[in-house]
Amino acid sequence: QVQLVESGGGSVQLGGSLRLSCVASGNTYSRNCMGWFRQAPGKEREGVASIGSAGFTTYYADSVKDRFTISQDNAKNTVYLQMNSLKPDDTAMYYCAANSYCGERGFDFRYWGQGTQVTVSS
Repeated sequence: QVQLVESGGGSVQLGGSLRLSCVASGNTYSRNCMGWFRQAPGKEREGVASIGSAGFTTYYADSVKDRFTISQDNAKNTVYLQMNSLKPDDTAMYYCAANSYCGERGFDFRYWGQGTQVTVSS
């Protein structure tokens, strides 16, 4: 089992920045891949970013490339999502997620947390 606790969401204006954090615990193997997905009301779930345990492999959705950066601090069991140049379309509940592997597209998550809300106003 894996436990994931997110923090850092909030409300910002167009062009603003936020950093999400996720503290993970539980089975280490099941956390080989860590990442984030988001879901807005009425929209499908969207994988946002993921990172392999060694930190060498990252995946990003096209919609966030060059604006979001995923990183991790293995000593703190924490994954971060730095979000810059935020747009209203980024408004969603953001979930930290994990799995033993990232999968072909990078977003094959098996575990996720309760989520943290990000709201971007224009």
